[in-house]
Amino acid sequence: MTQIHRPREATRTSPALLDPEGLHDPAPMGYSHTVTVPAGTELVLVAGQYGSGPDGAVVSADFTEQVRRTFHNIGVALAAHGLDLSHVVQLRTYVVNHDVGKLGPIAEAVRAGWGTKPPTQTLVGVASLATPDVLFEVEALAARP
Repeated sequence: MTQIHRPREATRTSPALLDPEGLHDPAPMGYSHTVTVPAGTELVLVAGQYGSGPDGAVVSADFTEQVRRTFHNIGVALAAHGLDLSHVVQLRTYVVNHDVGKLGPIAEAVRAGWGTKPPTQTLVGVASLATPDVLFEVEALAARP
């Protein structure tokens, strides 16, 4: 039976990432396995952001540029609540026509935003998103300690 490693609740005042022993190191791929969020923490949910400018138009047809702009937009949305990327505990990532070559730009953008302590993340390959020019979209869940 696998033992579950949990931080002690009595000392917890902010979200805590944990990559349990027995699971691979996910950081090079841009995510963590688990996070705990203490009771009473305010959650901020950020709707799917994509590589758009302030006018809503996609800034580039280039996948890597859309990835960079998407994470920039998440930062803008969080700043409106007095938060930043360090408050993100979960990402849901959607990639049009996903292939392994797209993991590099995504992991690079995640490393730029979170270093070696990325939030939990699920990546889903999809056939399309809201409009044909959107190639990448991310939802975020942030926690205010």
